[in-house]
Amino acid sequence: MAAKIITFGIQKGGSSKTTTSGVTAYLLSQNYKVLAIDLDSQGNLTELLTQQDIYDFHGATIFEALKEKDAKPYVRRISDALHLIPAEDHLARFPSWLYEQYRGNRSLVLKEALENVQDDYDYIIIDTPPALGDQTINALSASHAVVAMFETSKFCYSALGRFLETCVHVQELVNKELKIGGILRCMIDTRRTDNKALVELVEEEYKDICFETILTRSAATGRLSINGFQDNPELKKAVHQYHGFVKELLERV
Repeated sequence: MAAKIITFGIQKGGSSKTTTSGVTAYLLSQNYKVLAIDLDSQGNLTELLTQQDIYDFHGATIFEALKEKDAKPYVRRISDALHLIPAEDHLARFPSWLYEQYRGNRSLVLKEALENVQDDYDYIIIDTPPALGDQTINALSASHAVVAMFETSKFCYSALGRFLETCVHVQELVNKELKIGGILRCMIDTRRTDNKALVELVEEEYKDICFETILTRSAATGRLSINGFQDNPELKKAVHQYHGFVKELLERV
């Protein structure tokens, strides 16, 4: 059975998108075969999962997979059940390549590149850049579900509606299989009344699609980028609050 493909996105930086993508991929890999895809030229998911510099993967990344329409040669093993297709900053050239050299449907390059690996996994997790550009459109066009990240800030609140609107456009025009899995709310500071007010506001406006789980900022989770998922003495504490979200996610997709 082909993998379920899930994209994490929002066109706003600092919204726990990469951390959530990485933790979700890690937790799913405890029971399933998972492929994580870094579709952001910053390569933060690559660093998070490998604890290596992104330039270690130069010439063997998702950009090459997209250009060749073949993901399989660029899959890296993180563990037996968790694999990764890395990214580095040359991925920033993807839009120019897409419009200058590519011939075909520009929204479906990733979908076509994943066709020969989909049967190898139960889940494929895609981390996208903080922009509504070609990488994000390709991710949505290839996915079965999307998780919209919401961190409690006014700017992210402004971005949320536009992101969901983009998802609906992709549903209507490119990928009728795409489902809005839900909005995952992340509290910057539980002591701040404005943070609580924004969480409640989003629930009022998008009640039917909000996940019940609400993530809060945690020092142990923040240190995942430094300590990674291997030999991390505080890993259990760092990923603890994500278990409820992953359970909800599996029920929805």
